[in-house]
Amino acid sequence: MGRIPNLRCVASIPRVTYFKPVGIPYRTLEEVCLSVEEAEAVRLKDLEGLEQEECARKMSISRPTFHRVLGAARGRIADALLNGKAIRIEGGNFEMAVRRFHCVNGHQWDVPFEVMITNPPQVCPTCNTPDIMPLQPPGWGRVCRGYGGHR
Repeated sequence: MGRIPNLRCVASIPRVTYFKPVGIPYRTLEEVCLSVEEAEAVRLKDLEGLEQEECARKMSISRPTFHRVLGAARGRIADALLNGKAIRIEGGNFEMAVRRFHCVNGHQWDVPFEVMITNPPQVCPTCNTPDIMPLQPPGWGRVCRGYGGHR
């Protein structure tokens, strides 16, 4: 049995998570699934123009792992663009860079990724209640469907 992969740090979930080519009916459309961390790798490297070492640091992964994630993402995007497939962004193995929590008394606060790994919150910092929950982003925990499905 393989080891459990480390979570990849993601700054945000894209607002738009589905792209469809014009002129191809939904009933015949194939999909390519891009994980949230693959979309983050493309954002950091191709949109922000950062070096791979910096991208890897921001995602809290090694440079070789970043290279593999980016290569997989670019391959899926190329497949979709050149073969007329839709792109769906969802699922994956990630943690938000800043995670927002709330308690039963209505208080909300942010916890950075690094703190989540080493010392996740146990009580609300305002009222000390242990009844706390994360506010999960849209699409959190959904399984990726279609070509190239993930976790």
